[in-house]
Amino acid sequence: MTTTDISDADLRDRLRAIDDPALDTDIVTAGLVTDISVDDGTAAVELALGAPHAPDEAAIAERVREVADDAGVDVELSANVPLFDSAESSVLPGVKNVIAVASGKGGVGKSTVAVNLAAGLADRGANVGLFDADVYGPNVPQMLGADTDPDVTTVDGEDRIEPPTAHGLKLMSVGLMIEDDDPVVWRGPVAQNTLTDLFANVSWGTLDYLVVDLPPGTGDVQLTVLQHLPVTGTVVVTTPQSVAVDDTRRGIEMFGEYQTNVLGIVENMSGFVCPSCGDAHEIFGEDGGRELADAVDVPYLGSLPLDSAIRAGADTGEPIVRQDAAKTAEAFQDLAATVANKIGVLRRHHRQTATDGSG
Repeated sequence: MTTTDISDADLRDRLRAIDDPALDTDIVTAGLVTDISVDDGTAAVELALGAPHAPDEAAIAERVREVADDAGVDVELSANVPLFDSAESSVLPGVKNVIAVASGKGGVGKSTVAVNLAAGLADRGANVGLFDADVYGPNVPQMLGADTDPDVTTVDGEDRIEPPTAHGLKLMSVGLMIEDDDPVVWRGPVAQNTLTDLFANVSWGTLDYLVVDLPPGTGDVQLTVLQHLPVTGTVVVTTPQSVAVDDTRRGIEMFGEYQTNVLGIVENMSGFVCPSCGDAHEIFGEDGGRELADAVDVPYLGSLPLDSAIRAGADTGEPIVRQDAAKTAEAFQDLAATVANKIGVLRRHHRQTATDGSG
Protein backbone atom coordinates (compact mmCIF):
# COMPACT_ATOMS: atom_id res chain seq x y z
CA MET A 1 0.00 0.00 0.00
CA THR A 2 1.28 3.45 -0.89
CA THR A 3 1.07 5.93 1.96
CA THR A 4 -0.57 9.22 1.04
CA ASP A 5 -0.74 12.57 2.80
CA ILE A 6 -4.42 12.25 3.55
CA SER A 7 -5.72 14.36 6.41
CA ASP A 8 -8.30 13.57 9.06
CA ALA A 9 -10.82 15.79 7.27
CA ASP A 10 -10.09 14.16 3.89
CA LEU A 11 -10.74 10.69 5.24
CA ARG A 12 -13.89 11.86 6.99
CA ASP A 13 -15.19 13.23 3.67
CA ARG A 14 -14.42 9.93 1.94
CA LEU A 15 -16.41 8.08 4.61
CA ARG A 16 -19.48 10.06 3.58
CA ALA A 17 -19.72 7.64 0.67
CA ILE A 18 -20.80 4.90 3.10
CA ASP A 19 -24.55 4.80 3.55
CA ASP A 20 -26.41 3.28 6.48
CA PRO A 21 -29.51 1.84 4.76
CA ALA A 22 -31.41 1.65 8.05
CA LEU A 23 -30.94 5.38 8.69
CA ASP A 24 -31.27 6.52 5.08
CA THR A 25 -28.14 8.67 5.32
CA ASP A 26 -24.37 8.33 5.37
CA ILE A 27 -22.46 7.29 8.47
CA VAL A 28 -20.76 10.70 8.93
CA THR A 29 -23.98 12.69 8.77
CA ALA A 30 -25.58 10.19 11.14
CA GLY A 31 -22.86 10.86 13.69
CA LEU A 32 -21.54 7.30 13.62
CA VAL A 33 -17.93 8.41 13.00
CA THR A 34 -17.04 9.77 16.42
CA ASP A 35 -13.29 10.19 15.99
CA ILE A 36 -10.64 10.08 13.23
CA SER A 37 -6.90 10.40 13.57
CA VAL A 38 -4.47 9.80 10.70
CA ASP A 39 -0.81 9.43 11.57
CA ASP A 40 2.05 8.04 9.49
CA GLY A 41 -0.14 6.09 7.09
CA THR A 42 -2.48 4.63 9.72
CA ALA A 43 -5.97 5.89 10.47
CA ALA A 44 -7.60 5.30 13.85
CA VAL A 45 -11.36 5.45 13.33
CA GLU A 46 -13.88 5.24 16.17
CA LEU A 47 -17.42 4.25 15.23
CA ALA A 48 -20.58 4.52 17.33
CA LEU A 49 -21.64 0.95 16.67
CA GLY A 50 -23.47 -0.62 19.58
CA ALA A 51 -24.41 -4.13 18.47
CA PRO A 52 -21.26 -6.27 18.54
CA HIS A 53 -21.17 -8.98 15.87
CA ALA A 54 -24.37 -7.79 14.18
CA PRO A 55 -24.18 -8.55 10.43
CA ASP A 56 -25.19 -5.03 9.33
CA GLU A 57 -22.64 -3.31 11.57
CA ALA A 58 -19.94 -5.76 10.46
CA ALA A 59 -20.75 -4.74 6.89
CA ILE A 60 -20.40 -1.03 7.78
CA ALA A 61 -17.03 -1.69 9.40
CA GLU A 62 -15.88 -3.58 6.32
CA ARG A 63 -16.87 -0.67 4.07
CA VAL A 64 -14.81 1.67 6.28
CA ARG A 65 -11.81 -0.63 5.77
CA GLU A 66 -12.37 -0.56 2.00
CA VAL A 67 -12.56 3.25 1.90
CA ALA A 68 -9.38 3.54 3.96
CA ASP A 69 -7.64 1.05 1.69
CA ASP A 70 -8.67 3.06 -1.38
CA ALA A 71 -7.28 6.17 0.35
CA GLY A 72 -3.92 4.45 0.78
CA VAL A 73 -3.94 4.13 4.58
CA ASP A 74 -4.19 1.27 7.03
CA VAL A 75 -7.06 1.51 9.47
CA GLU A 76 -7.55 0.57 13.10
CA LEU A 77 -11.23 0.44 14.03
CA SER A 78 -12.76 0.73 17.47
CA ALA A 79 -16.38 0.83 18.59
CA ASN A 80 -17.84 3.31 21.03
CA VAL A 81 -21.10 1.96 22.40
CA PRO A 82 -23.49 4.88 22.95
CA LEU A 83 -25.44 4.31 26.15
CA PHE A 84 -29.05 5.35 26.55
CA ASP A 85 -29.66 7.95 29.24
CA SER A 86 -31.39 5.37 31.44
CA ALA A 87 -28.25 3.23 31.50
CA GLU A 88 -25.84 5.86 32.80
CA SER A 89 -26.29 4.76 36.42
CA SER A 90 -27.00 1.15 35.55
CA VAL A 91 -26.70 -1.71 38.00
CA LEU A 92 -25.07 -3.46 35.03
CA PRO A 93 -22.19 -1.11 34.21
CA GLY A 94 -20.27 -3.62 32.10
CA VAL A 95 -23.26 -4.76 30.02
CA LYS A 96 -23.66 -3.05 26.65
CA ASN A 97 -27.12 -4.34 25.74
CA VAL A 98 -29.95 -5.91 27.74
CA ILE A 99 -32.44 -7.96 25.71
CA ALA A 100 -35.63 -9.02 27.49
CA VAL A 101 -37.47 -12.05 26.08
CA ALA A 102 -41.15 -11.92 26.96
CA SER A 103 -44.47 -13.54 26.20
CA GLY A 104 -48.07 -12.72 26.96
CA LYS A 105 -48.82 -16.26 28.15
CA GLY A 106 -47.03 -19.42 29.17
CA GLY A 107 -46.39 -22.42 26.96
CA VAL A 108 -45.28 -20.54 23.85
CA GLY A 109 -41.60 -21.51 24.11
CA LYS A 110 -40.28 -18.24 25.51
CA SER A 111 -37.45 -19.86 27.48
CA THR A 112 -36.48 -21.93 24.46
CA VAL A 113 -36.20 -18.73 22.43
CA ALA A 114 -34.20 -17.00 25.18
CA VAL A 115 -31.72 -19.87 25.53
CA ASN A 116 -31.18 -20.27 21.80
CA LEU A 117 -31.03 -16.52 21.18
CA ALA A 118 -28.30 -16.20 23.80
CA ALA A 119 -26.39 -19.19 22.44
CA GLY A 120 -26.82 -17.90 18.89
CA LEU A 121 -25.37 -14.50 19.80
CA ALA A 122 -22.45 -16.22 21.52
CA ASP A 123 -21.86 -18.31 18.40
CA ARG A 124 -21.50 -15.08 16.45
CA GLY A 125 -18.57 -14.19 18.71
CA ALA A 126 -20.30 -12.02 21.31
CA ASN A 127 -19.78 -12.14 25.08
CA VAL A 128 -23.21 -13.13 26.36
CA GLY A 129 -24.94 -13.63 29.69
CA LEU A 130 -28.31 -15.26 30.30
CA PHE A 131 -30.42 -14.19 33.27
CA ASP A 132 -33.34 -16.50 34.05
CA ALA A 133 -35.79 -14.09 35.68
CA ASP A 134 -38.68 -16.56 35.43
CA VAL A 135 -38.62 -17.11 39.19
CA TYR A 136 -41.69 -19.40 39.22
CA GLY A 137 -40.43 -21.66 36.44
CA PRO A 138 -36.62 -21.43 36.47
CA ASN A 139 -35.89 -24.17 33.94
CA VAL A 140 -33.14 -22.46 31.95
CA PRO A 141 -30.34 -24.28 33.85
CA GLN A 142 -31.85 -27.63 32.86
CA MET A 143 -32.12 -26.51 29.23
CA LEU A 144 -28.39 -25.75 29.29
CA GLY A 145 -27.38 -28.80 31.28
CA ALA A 146 -26.08 -26.50 34.05
CA ASP A 147 -25.98 -27.63 37.68
CA THR A 148 -22.98 -25.73 39.05
CA ASP A 149 -23.64 -23.66 42.14
CA PRO A 150 -22.63 -20.00 41.79
CA ASP A 151 -19.50 -18.92 43.65
CA VAL A 152 -19.62 -15.99 46.05
CA THR A 153 -16.65 -13.65 46.35
CA THR A 154 -16.11 -10.57 48.47
CA VAL A 155 -15.24 -7.33 46.68
CA ASP A 156 -14.65 -4.15 48.71
CA GLY A 157 -16.42 -5.73 51.65
CA GLU A 158 -19.50 -6.74 49.63
CA ASP A 159 -20.49 -10.25 48.59
CA ARG A 160 -20.72 -10.72 44.83
CA ILE A 161 -22.19 -13.73 43.03
CA GLU A 162 -19.99 -15.11 40.24
CA PRO A 163 -22.27 -16.67 37.61
CA PRO A 164 -21.23 -20.11 36.33
CA THR A 165 -20.69 -20.71 32.63
CA ALA A 166 -22.64 -23.10 30.41
CA HIS A 167 -22.15 -23.43 26.66
CA GLY A 168 -20.03 -20.28 26.70
CA LEU A 169 -22.79 -18.27 28.43
CA LYS A 170 -22.62 -16.69 31.86
CA LEU A 171 -25.76 -17.91 33.60
CA MET A 172 -27.75 -16.87 36.63
CA SER A 173 -31.07 -18.36 37.72
CA VAL A 174 -33.04 -18.95 40.87
CA GLY A 175 -32.96 -22.55 39.68
CA LEU A 176 -29.25 -22.68 40.56
CA MET A 177 -29.98 -21.61 44.14
CA ILE A 178 -32.72 -24.07 45.11
CA GLU A 179 -33.01 -27.85 45.16
CA ASP A 180 -34.43 -29.47 42.02
CA ASP A 181 -37.66 -30.57 43.69
CA ASP A 182 -38.26 -27.44 45.76
CA PRO A 183 -41.35 -25.49 44.67
CA VAL A 184 -40.97 -21.74 44.36
CA VAL A 185 -43.93 -20.51 46.39
CA TRP A 186 -43.27 -16.79 46.73
CA ARG A 187 -45.62 -13.88 47.03
CA GLY A 188 -45.00 -11.00 44.63
CA PRO A 189 -42.89 -8.85 46.98
CA VAL A 190 -40.57 -11.78 47.78
CA ALA A 191 -40.02 -12.51 44.10
CA GLN A 192 -39.41 -8.82 43.41
CA ASN A 193 -36.90 -8.50 46.25
CA THR A 194 -35.07 -11.65 45.17
CA LEU A 195 -34.68 -10.34 41.63
CA THR A 196 -33.63 -6.90 42.82
CA ASP A 197 -30.92 -8.48 44.98
CA LEU A 198 -29.69 -10.51 42.02
CA PHE A 199 -29.62 -7.43 39.79
CA ALA A 200 -27.30 -5.72 42.26
CA ASN A 201 -25.17 -8.65 43.40
CA VAL A 202 -24.32 -10.71 40.31
CA SER A 203 -20.90 -9.92 38.89
CA TRP A 204 -21.53 -10.18 35.15
CA GLY A 205 -18.31 -8.46 34.12
CA THR A 206 -18.16 -7.13 30.55
CA LEU A 207 -20.89 -8.42 28.25
CA ASP A 208 -21.99 -7.49 24.76
CA TYR A 209 -25.48 -8.82 25.48
CA LEU A 210 -27.40 -9.91 28.55
CA VAL A 211 -30.50 -11.90 27.59
CA VAL A 212 -33.19 -11.82 30.29
CA ASP A 213 -35.84 -14.54 30.25
CA LEU A 214 -38.94 -12.92 31.76
CA PRO A 215 -41.83 -14.90 33.26
CA PRO A 216 -44.97 -14.97 31.11
CA GLY A 217 -47.65 -12.35 31.54
CA THR A 218 -47.66 -8.77 32.77
CA GLY A 219 -47.24 -9.03 36.52
CA ASP A 220 -45.02 -7.72 39.30
CA VAL A 221 -41.86 -9.52 38.20
CA GLN A 222 -41.99 -8.10 34.69
CA LEU A 223 -42.51 -4.60 36.07
CA THR A 224 -39.57 -5.07 38.46
CA VAL A 225 -37.28 -5.90 35.55
CA LEU A 226 -38.47 -2.94 33.48
CA GLN A 227 -38.07 -0.56 36.42
CA HIS A 228 -34.62 -1.73 37.54
CA LEU A 229 -32.76 -2.85 34.43
CA PRO A 230 -31.73 -0.67 31.48
CA VAL A 231 -33.53 -2.82 28.91
CA THR A 232 -32.29 -1.98 25.42
CA GLY A 233 -35.14 -3.80 23.74
CA THR A 234 -37.62 -6.65 24.05
CA VAL A 235 -38.18 -9.72 21.91
CA VAL A 236 -41.81 -10.84 22.22
CA VAL A 237 -42.66 -14.49 21.62
CA THR A 238 -46.03 -15.78 20.51
CA THR A 239 -47.50 -18.79 18.79
CA PRO A 240 -49.88 -18.35 15.85
CA GLN A 241 -53.19 -19.13 17.55
CA SER A 242 -55.47 -16.26 18.50
CA VAL A 243 -55.44 -16.94 22.26
CA ALA A 244 -51.66 -16.47 22.40
CA VAL A 245 -51.75 -13.52 20.02
CA ASP A 246 -54.35 -11.67 22.11
CA ASP A 247 -52.28 -12.09 25.28
CA THR A 248 -49.15 -11.03 23.41
CA ARG A 249 -50.87 -7.83 22.33
CA ARG A 250 -51.47 -6.95 26.00
CA GLY A 251 -47.82 -7.60 26.78
CA ILE A 252 -46.74 -5.21 24.04
CA GLU A 253 -49.04 -2.55 25.47
CA MET A 254 -47.26 -2.95 28.83
CA PHE A 255 -43.89 -2.29 27.22
CA GLY A 256 -45.33 0.80 25.59
CA GLU A 257 -46.50 2.14 28.95
CA TYR A 258 -42.96 1.76 30.32
CA GLN A 259 -41.38 3.21 27.16
CA THR A 260 -39.50 -0.01 26.51
CA ASN A 261 -38.41 -0.58 22.92
CA VAL A 262 -39.94 -3.66 21.28
CA LEU A 263 -37.38 -5.12 18.89
CA GLY A 264 -40.06 -7.26 17.33
CA ILE A 265 -42.28 -10.32 17.47
CA VAL A 266 -41.10 -13.86 16.77
CA GLU A 267 -43.65 -16.54 15.97
CA ASN A 268 -42.76 -19.86 17.58
CA MET A 269 -44.22 -23.27 16.73
CA SER A 270 -45.29 -21.85 13.38
CA GLY A 271 -45.45 -25.15 11.54
CA PHE A 272 -44.61 -28.84 11.82
CA VAL A 273 -43.01 -30.85 9.02
CA CYS A 274 -43.82 -34.55 9.35
CA PRO A 275 -40.51 -36.44 9.42
CA SER A 276 -42.15 -39.49 7.80
CA CYS A 277 -44.16 -37.99 4.95
CA GLY A 278 -42.64 -34.52 4.62
CA ASP A 279 -46.02 -32.79 4.73
CA ALA A 280 -46.28 -29.44 6.55
CA HIS A 281 -48.96 -29.01 9.20
CA GLU A 282 -49.98 -25.67 10.74
CA ILE A 283 -50.97 -27.16 14.09
CA PHE A 284 -51.39 -23.83 15.90
CA GLY A 285 -52.65 -21.82 12.96
CA GLU A 286 -50.79 -19.62 10.54
CA ASP A 287 -49.30 -16.09 10.46
CA GLY A 288 -50.75 -14.92 13.79
CA GLY A 289 -47.43 -13.39 14.83
CA ARG A 290 -46.90 -11.64 11.49
CA GLU A 291 -50.42 -10.21 11.52
CA LEU A 292 -49.97 -8.97 15.09
CA ALA A 293 -46.67 -7.30 14.20
CA ASP A 294 -48.40 -5.50 11.34
CA ALA A 295 -51.32 -4.49 13.56
CA VAL A 296 -49.20 -2.97 16.34
CA ASP A 297 -46.52 -1.63 13.96
CA VAL A 298 -43.49 -3.47 15.30
CA PRO A 299 -40.98 -5.55 13.32
CA TYR A 300 -41.65 -9.19 12.56
CA LEU A 301 -38.52 -11.12 13.48
CA GLY A 302 -39.42 -14.36 11.74
CA SER A 303 -40.90 -17.76 12.48
CA LEU A 304 -39.55 -20.82 14.27
CA PRO A 305 -40.82 -24.32 13.45
CA LEU A 306 -42.34 -26.89 15.77
CA ASP A 307 -39.59 -29.51 15.84
CA SER A 308 -39.08 -32.42 18.23
CA ALA A 309 -35.32 -31.74 18.04
CA ILE A 310 -35.92 -28.53 20.02
CA ARG A 311 -37.49 -30.55 22.84
CA ALA A 312 -34.72 -33.13 22.69
CA GLY A 313 -32.09 -30.42 22.86
CA ALA A 314 -33.74 -28.86 25.92
CA ASP A 315 -33.93 -32.26 27.63
CA THR A 316 -30.24 -32.99 27.03
CA GLY A 317 -28.95 -29.47 27.66
CA GLU A 318 -27.83 -28.90 24.06
CA PRO A 319 -29.42 -25.80 22.45
CA ILE A 320 -30.85 -26.52 19.01
CA VAL A 321 -29.07 -23.46 17.59
CA ARG A 322 -25.76 -25.31 18.10
CA GLN A 323 -26.85 -28.25 15.93
CA ASP A 324 -25.39 -26.99 12.69
CA ALA A 325 -26.87 -29.70 10.48
CA ALA A 326 -30.44 -29.00 11.54
CA LYS A 327 -32.65 -26.75 9.43
CA THR A 328 -34.32 -25.59 12.63
CA ALA A 329 -30.93 -24.50 13.92
CA GLU A 330 -30.67 -22.17 10.93
CA ALA A 331 -33.96 -20.51 11.90
CA PHE A 332 -32.60 -19.74 15.38
CA GLN A 333 -29.27 -18.58 13.94
CA ASP A 334 -31.17 -16.21 11.65
CA LEU A 335 -33.14 -14.94 14.66
CA ALA A 336 -29.92 -14.14 16.56
CA ALA A 337 -28.56 -12.22 13.57
CA THR A 338 -31.84 -10.34 13.11
CA VAL A 339 -32.07 -9.36 16.79
CA ALA A 340 -28.47 -8.13 16.76
CA ASN A 341 -29.27 -6.05 13.67
CA LYS A 342 -32.35 -4.57 15.38
CA ILE A 343 -30.25 -3.62 18.40
CA GLY A 344 -27.78 -1.95 16.06
CA VAL A 345 -30.49 0.06 14.27
CA LEU A 346 -31.93 1.18 17.59
CA ARG A 347 -28.59 2.41 18.88
CA ARG A 348 -27.52 4.04 15.62
CA HIS A 349 -30.86 5.83 15.39
CA HIS A 350 -30.38 7.02 18.97
CA ARG A 351 -26.96 8.35 18.00
CA GLN A 352 -28.34 10.04 14.90
CA THR A 353 -31.11 11.84 16.77
CA ALA A 354 -28.67 12.90 19.48
CA THR A 355 -26.36 14.31 16.79
CA ASP A 356 -28.94 16.24 14.78
CA GLY A 357 -31.03 17.27 17.80
CA SER A 358 -34.22 15.75 16.43
CA GLY A 359 -34.75 13.32 19.30
